[in-house]
Amino acid sequence: MPSNYSIFYVDEPFNEYAAGALIQRDYFFYNQLKTWKTQDEQFLFDDIHAKKYDVRDGSDWEGVLKPRIKERLNRADNIILILSEDTFQSRSLKEELEYGIGRLRLPVIVIYTEIREKKDMLVSGKNNMNFKVHYFWNKLPLFKKLKSQVPVLHVPFNKEMVAKALKKNNFVKNTHIKPNNYMLTM
Repeated sequence: MPSNYSIFYVDEPFNEYAAGALIQRDYFFYNQLKTWKTQDEQFLFDDIHAKKYDVRDGSDWEGVLKPRIKERLNRADNIILILSEDTFQSRSLKEELEYGIGRLRLPVIVIYTEIREKKDMLVSGKNNMNFKVHYFWNKLPLFKKLKSQVPVLHVPFNKEMVAKALKKNNFVKNTHIKPNNYMLTM
């Protein structure tokens, strides 16, 4: 099973045990993926974050946190990018995107939390991605710039679609799928 490196926005420094952690939307959706995995062993989310120490604590950025991010990304097979209304291009997200996409060329599975169905990602009657998807790309200008370098699979936030995306074995490192934007076929 491929190891997934999840990228999601949280206020920094971040402590997952603090009272306010669960009100951070991207972290909430990340936890939903973990819950689906706990409830269903066929849900192929292999969270590399669960295998290593926290990277968003108050530790020194250059000496501790940045090397931890790179270590995890080096062990990952792909990136799961969670985009929500609250996503913001923080220092951690910038580092994760630059290293994971820009340097390692890891394929990306983007999960749009405010979109529940594939049809809601497309221009009506066409196969082009609609303004909602572009809106989320604009929240992370670096992702918008780098995404042309890797294959990117765009997925609405529903368990069935995310499960299908995680089963796509061509969205892992060292596969020969062409860098482009992809959507799941039904």
